[in-house]
Amino acid sequence: MAGAEGSAGRQSELEPVVSLVDVLEEDEELENEACAVLGGSDSEKCSYSQGSVKRQALYACSTCTPEGEEPAGICLACSYECHGSHKLFELYTKRNFRCDCGNSKFKNLECKLFPDKAKINSGNKYNDNFFGLYCICKRPYPDPDDEIPDEMIQCVVCEDWFHGRHLGAIPPESGDFQEMVCQECMKRCSFLWAYAARLAVTKVSAEDDGLVLNVDGIGDQEVIKPENGDHQDSTLKEEVPEPGQDAVKEVKAEQTNEPCTSSSSESDLQTAFKNQHLNPESQPGCRLQELNAQRFLKKDTATYWPVNWRSKLCTCDDCMKMYGELDVLFLTDEYDTVLAYENKGKVDQAADRRDPLMDTLNSMDRVQQVELICEYNDLKTELKDYLKRFADEGTVVKREDIQQFFEEFQSKKRRRVDGVQYYCS
Repeated sequence: MAGAEGSAGRQSELEPVVSLVDVLEEDEELENEACAVLGGSDSEKCSYSQGSVKRQALYACSTCTPEGEEPAGICLACSYECHGSHKLFELYTKRNFRCDCGNSKFKNLECKLFPDKAKINSGNKYNDNFFGLYCICKRPYPDPDDEIPDEMIQCVVCEDWFHGRHLGAIPPESGDFQEMVCQECMKRCSFLWAYAARLAVTKVSAEDDGLVLNVDGIGDQEVIKPENGDHQDSTLKEEVPEPGQDAVKEVKAEQTNEPCTSSSSESDLQTAFKNQHLNPESQPGCRLQELNAQRFLKKDTATYWPVNWRSKLCTCDDCMKMYGELDVLFLTDEYDTVLAYENKGKVDQAADRRDPLMDTLNSMDRVQQVELICEYNDLKTELKDYLKRFADEGTVVKREDIQQFFEEFQSKKRRRVDGVQYYCS
């Protein structure tokens, strides 16, 4: 028995101690995160009437549209009202989406909030996320079979989620970048490599910072400049050494010892735009052509980008046409970012939050206000003194202790009301 008590004592010593302050701070952090994600979406009205919403919190219902059926997405309000007891996949946020709840993809469900919907929303885009599968590995998240701790990062272009270890480039610290573009989207939008050489916060290996010049198993690469006047991306080819020459040949490209920050990147890019005119026959004012005239590399990796990098993209007529053809015009919209959506949610939530005490006070006359404030101050003082005893003794506050406090407080209040005139302390 003594051995059991000793074991229990050692076990209690090993258990982490969490204070009430820690719990409250964690709750506040989780609440702020929820406000950021959900605050920009309406929790009471179906978003269908707004058309394709620029960005909103979305869910997929595995109960109504399981794998093998057509993918469908539902808005925040419908997730509460129409699918409250169903199994849902949280999709975080997606752009330009119209709520599908109750349309032809749902066999036996009618939307309770907005039943008059078209059979299908042709402008919506879907991927494996709508069946709870993510990344190139097509696994669920959280994955019960994956024992490797890893962060999931959303691609700003395709909006799929990826494990950091499957992106081909080690993700920088979360505070060092704002957005990520995955490997496949970098291949499809290869014009971004010209900007990546100046703007991206990219790590290809743990030892090297910035854009690394060698890729394992490929050898050194040479950057080929486009002909003057071409509005295309530079391409790479493997350099073949001449006899007697080393296989390694230096590729001239600007690098820094640390990942680019937004300020240094912006400075470099502005210098390139203002001071370098390496292609005199190019279209005036085209930033991309000026960058294409310089040497840069392409890699089979994702890229990581700082805050406000989108504002550095060229918006000349040719580039805007290219963005349209690639279906990435949203990259020129600063308000398309998740950060802009989250900030809007925080502002909206802050405006909606009301202090219950202040609301109550505003509904009272002056005498009632004074009385309520006195009662509140007395309650706060007595509760603080009551809890301090437990803190001094190192004992746990139990439910019955709190019940006893309020019973005694109510008893004291009745005696004060029934006795002499009450003065505020």
